[in-house]
Amino acid sequence: MAGGAPTIQIPRWIQLVGVPLLALLVWFMASQVVHAVFIFLVAALIALLLDPLVRALTRLWIPRGFSIAIVYLSFAAALTVVIFALGIVVVDQSQSAADRIENYLTVEDGQTGQTGFEQGVDDLQLWLDDHGLERLDVREQGDEIATDFKNADVEKYTSEAIDFIRGAAIGIFGLILSLILVVVVSVYMLLDMGRLTKAADRRFPPPSGTSGLVIRMEQALAGYVRGQLLVSLTIGASVGVGMWLLGTLGWAPGADKYAVLFGAFAAVTELIPYLGPVLGAIPAVIYGLVVDPISGLWILLLFLAIHQIEGHIVVPKLMGSALRLHPLLVIFGLLAGAELYGVPGVFVALPLLAVMRAIWEFFSERIELEPWRAGPVPVEVEIEQTRPLEPVPPEETTETRTLAP
Repeated sequence: MAGGAPTIQIPRWIQLVGVPLLALLVWFMASQVVHAVFIFLVAALIALLLDPLVRALTRLWIPRGFSIAIVYLSFAAALTVVIFALGIVVVDQSQSAADRIENYLTVEDGQTGQTGFEQGVDDLQLWLDDHGLERLDVREQGDEIATDFKNADVEKYTSEAIDFIRGAAIGIFGLILSLILVVVVSVYMLLDMGRLTKAADRRFPPPSGTSGLVIRMEQALAGYVRGQLLVSLTIGASVGVGMWLLGTLGWAPGADKYAVLFGAFAAVTELIPYLGPVLGAIPAVIYGLVVDPISGLWILLLFLAIHQIEGHIVVPKLMGSALRLHPLLVIFGLLAGAELYGVPGVFVALPLLAVMRAIWEFFSERIELEPWRAGPVPVEVEIEQTRPLEPVPPEETTETRTLAP
């Protein structure tokens, strides 16, 4: 082994019996305490992500406890400012968009007697008729939607909204409690991270010029998070700029006023692998279809173009080799995370897979499985000792010769 790193050989009987039994035992125990395991996993990921910052502060002769406090307080302050600023913008634009949609669906023009929605449906129907698609009758369905909205029971929807808010408040309280537990557990992990790093390096010393186990885990996690954040920011900015251009050019009326809202939503949903791009496009496309059906088509084309660029340029360049996992394994991890812990499990699945990949690569250099090569099986044979035969004297031997005639 390079660098003299110790090698652990796993016997075949442990591979065949012990490892499966251990995996089943761990799975059974984890399934009984899913919430606690999830809290500790999230806390461990946060501790691994923040530990490089804490180490950097300790090099400035700041005690580790104070370094942890500085890092957490800095992140809390930055997060509070971002949430407060985005909250003001998002709430204001959401209310404005809701009012605009409601007026578009309910307020009738004094001259035509039609709402903006009904007029938009008529315009779409005329466009379809002019392009030989008169079989697609959207006017009837549009009239039904407008009528249902006008006759909707506002009090019913209001009461349902109040019930939803109550349930959301209970869920938010539980979320806040879980976040407090995550912070507390991650602080304790950060306090002991230095000792854990030294202990791991003593037990499994890394080869000369390479990083230890904990450092590799931190690097894998930081690389993935950095790449994912860059992708989210890039897609969010692209959506915001694209919606602003569509609104400015008049192709999607009012879209420029809500560009920040749609861009922020697309950036957040981009954190959800595979489904994120689709979820991020839904509100903007619905807005375009409601305000002006033709605008919905332009917005749909905008998102298709952005995500084509994302798939072929942005993700390969920004993510690079941050994850380095087979797509099937990624999909399985996402499904398993959703099955075990819902939406939070989906967000944690890929960072956890990145850390597990680093662990696998580290120990694959040090663990050797006893080979299962086919070949002859060695068998112990007991040889019975016998008395050797005595040689026959020469005079007692006879020789027969055949003479030619």
